[in-house]
Amino acid sequence: MIVQRRVVTAVLAAAALLLTAGCSSDDGGSPSDGGAAAPGSKTASGASPTGQTAEETPPAKGSVKVVRTVAEGLDTPWGLAPLPDGDLLVSSRDEATITRIDGETGKKTELGEVPGVSPAGEGGLMGLALSPDHASDHMIYAYFTSASDNRIVRMLYDEQKPSGQQLGAPDTIFRGIPKGFVHNGGRIAFGPDKMLYAGTGESGDTGLSQDKESTGGKILRMTPEGEPAPGNPFPDSPVYSYGHRNVQGLAWDSKQRLFAAEFGQNTWDELNAIKPGDNYGWPEAEGKSDNAEYHDPLAQWGTDEASPSGIAYAEGSIWMAALKGERLWRIPLNGTETAADPQAFLEGEYGRLRTVVPAGGDKLWVATSNTDGRGSPEDGDDRILEVRVT
Repeated sequence: MIVQRRVVTAVLAAAALLLTAGCSSDDGGSPSDGGAAAPGSKTASGASPTGQTAEETPPAKGSVKVVRTVAEGLDTPWGLAPLPDGDLLVSSRDEATITRIDGETGKKTELGEVPGVSPAGEGGLMGLALSPDHASDHMIYAYFTSASDNRIVRMLYDEQKPSGQQLGAPDTIFRGIPKGFVHNGGRIAFGPDKMLYAGTGESGDTGLSQDKESTGGKILRMTPEGEPAPGNPFPDSPVYSYGHRNVQGLAWDSKQRLFAAEFGQNTWDELNAIKPGDNYGWPEAEGKSDNAEYHDPLAQWGTDEASPSGIAYAEGSIWMAALKGERLWRIPLNGTETAADPQAFLEGEYGRLRTVVPAGGDKLWVATSNTDGRGSPEDGDDRILEVRVT
């Protein structure tokens, strides 16, 4: 019955996308111009960016099993931040609220609404991250669209206060990221180095991606206070890598190497291994390029198959949530290259997938995105799933 439902959903979603304004969106591009490539990926050629030798690799084929639905009835969920006790924080892009989900029962407790959020198009309250010192400072970081820009704030979380009043006033640590109706980026994460990384979009202005003075179309790296992080590739700049179109996936593997997913326009969506200071090509290159100045993706997909948002690392693979593709991709790794062809799971079963985060060991949490204006929500949408992977 779910499969039949998704066939209808796919038809309706395709019709809805034809009405979407503009030539590009967080679904990778206009549906009429979607890539015609066969499913799978193109593996980037050349030596690995880190120069490492061959590593132990995961099996070529994996598996995904949905263990349970953790929570349902969510409105435009976007960011997920796991708490140490097994609960989850989830942001609502359009309602600008942060809610705590009990990891066992699914009970929802609203922390509060984040002031200053101006939801429109692909913008709103997006990525969440816990402070590296959350146990002592109780800080939550959030990336959101304001009336004038995209920015990153941090807020004190006091769970002793009544529901709806548990968030302190936002302290803006970084502002001025270009905003647009599309391509606002939005993913934030603290890396193994305890620095804050942010994936941004070029807001529809493609020239920003190659402009190292702009924070649009970049991966940024900063201190928890919002200053350019020590060791960044460009002096006194938060820019860590550039030439991106719209980065919404950030994850590190067991060797502390950074990977990022981004939307293509009409042809190729990308998974990239990130090397500080490198140029990833947009808008001069979409997917693999013959130009040695641009860092090729380690894998690429036609935009109908992916439109990737969140990614996570588990069991030797990157797991990538696909919006328009309505599936969860497994990309087994050998260092910073693919170890085998990517595999697709959950295709069409739960609709659009927005965010995936590690849940410990061989488990992931996956958030659907059917209430974001581009899906066809059904009873229970949107939801958070717990899945077991190999």
